[in-house]
Amino acid sequence: MTDAQASDTHLQHTVEKIGGTSMSQFDAVKKNIFMNPALQGNYYQRIFVVSAYSGITNMLLEHKKTGQPGIFALFSDAEEQQSWRDAMADLRSRMLEINGELFVGQKEEHLKKANEFITGRLDDAEHVLQDVSSLCQHGHFALSDYIQTIREMLASLGEIHSAYNTTQLLQLNGINARFVDLSGWASTQQYSLDENISHAFKDIDLDKELPITTGYSHCQGGLMAIFDRGYSEMIFSRIAVLTGAREAIIHKEFHLSSADPGIVGADNAVPIGRTNYDVADQLANLGMEAIHPRAAKGLRQQNIHLRVKNTFEPEHGGTLITRDYVSDSACVEIIAGRVGVYAIELFDQDMVGDLSHYEKQFLAQITRFKAQVINKDLNANTITHYLSANLKTVKRIQASLGELFPGAEINVRKVCIVSAIGSDLKIPGMLARSAQALADAGVDILGVHQCMRQVDIQFVLDEEDYTTAIKAMHKQLVEVYNHGRAIKLA
Repeated sequence: MTDAQASDTHLQHTVEKIGGTSMSQFDAVKKNIFMNPALQGNYYQRIFVVSAYSGITNMLLEHKKTGQPGIFALFSDAEEQQSWRDAMADLRSRMLEINGELFVGQKEEHLKKANEFITGRLDDAEHVLQDVSSLCQHGHFALSDYIQTIREMLASLGEIHSAYNTTQLLQLNGINARFVDLSGWASTQQYSLDENISHAFKDIDLDKELPITTGYSHCQGGLMAIFDRGYSEMIFSRIAVLTGAREAIIHKEFHLSSADPGIVGADNAVPIGRTNYDVADQLANLGMEAIHPRAAKGLRQQNIHLRVKNTFEPEHGGTLITRDYVSDSACVEIIAGRVGVYAIELFDQDMVGDLSHYEKQFLAQITRFKAQVINKDLNANTITHYLSANLKTVKRIQASLGELFPGAEINVRKVCIVSAIGSDLKIPGMLARSAQALADAGVDILGVHQCMRQVDIQFVLDEEDYTTAIKAMHKQLVEVYNHGRAIKLA
C-alpha cells in the first residue's frame, strides 16, 4: 500500500480468502468473485489470499482427516527414502495436471511459463530434502533439528502454486493482478509475520493493482509451529488487520447453514444471515471452522466484520459475523456436531481431594501426544476428556495414564458430540427441550455440557446416533420457528 493509504483509517478495501475446493474450480471463481458482473468493472480495492488447490496440501503433508501420509510424513519417518521420492513425483504430476486444466485454451507459452515456475520450486524442495537426508546420515546431525522447517517449506508450495497461477490467469483476462509471495523462498532475511506482511504490501496501490497473496508466510518461529493447518486463515486475518480492511470475506463451497443440508435436507437447512465470533469459536471447536479461532481474534479485537460467502451463489449476502451481534430474541441458530470423538475416562478413588493433581497430569499426557480437547467433565473421583485424535494416539494416552496412576480404572469409548449453538441461548427450558427431542428420537444421552456464557449446549452420544440426533434437534429447535428468528439475512 502507499503511505497515504496506510495513514487512512477509513479504507474501503476488503481482504478476501478463497478456499481450496473453490480454487479448484477457477472458471466459477473468476466469474463469481474476481470478475463478477455486479462489480461493473470495479475489480480493485481488494486483496486476495488463496489456498492451495484441493488435495494438494494433503499430498504435501498428510491427509487432514484420514492421516494418510504425504511427502512430509513419509520423509519424517526416515525409514525408506524411495517412498517420499515417489510421493514427490506424484505431487509433481498432479500439479502439472492442474496447470494443464487451468491453462487450456491459452497459448502454449503461458502453460510453459506456469510449469517452469512450479517445477523450479519443486526441484528446489527435492534438493533440500535430499541434502538434509544426506546430512543426517552423519551422527552429529539429527533429523528432528530440521523437521519443523521442512514442514514449513513443503506447506508453502501449495499456496505458491495457486497464487502464481491465479495471478497469471487474471492478467490474461485483462486484470492488473500482482503476485505477492510471502513464502520467503529466496529471502535472506528473517521477519516476524507482521513485518513480512507489512513489507510486502508497502508499495502496492490498491486502486490499480489486485494483489493475489500466498496463503502461507515465512516468519520467525515458523507459522505452522503455532497454527498448523490453520495458517492460511491467520495470513488472511493479519493482512486484514494490518491494512485496515473494511471487511474480511471468506469464500467457501457452501453456506454457513443451520445444519448440514446432507443430514436434515436442503429444504430444511438454511443459511445463517448473522451471528457473532463466539458462535464461530464453538463451530471451530467442533471441527466446522468458519475461521480459525486465533485468526478470528485479531478481527474481533479490531472490530472487523467477517463475511462467509458461498462461491457458487455470489448474489447471496452470506453470513455476517461480528463482534457484538446478538439475535433479537434468544434462539438456536445452528445444530452442529462431531463424530470420531474418543472419551477417555479416568476413575480413581484416591482422586477425592486431589483433583487438581490428577487433572494436571491428565492434561500433560494429552499435550504430550498432541490430541485436541473438545470438552471435559469431572466429579469427585472421575475425569473424562473428549478428544479429537486417532485411536493410536488415544491408546498411547491411555497407556501413559496407566503408568502414572496404576491403581486407576481407565476406559476409552468412541462417541459423538452434537451441539445446539446460538449467539443468545438464554431460553428457559432450552436444555429440557433439547433433551426431550433426543429422548423422543430414541437417543440415549451419555453426557451434557452447558456453560454460563449461554452460547452452546453439547450432548455426548453414541456415535451411531449422530445423524438421528442432528435431525431431531434441528426439527425441534430450529425448524419449529420456520427459520423466522434463527435466520437473519445480512
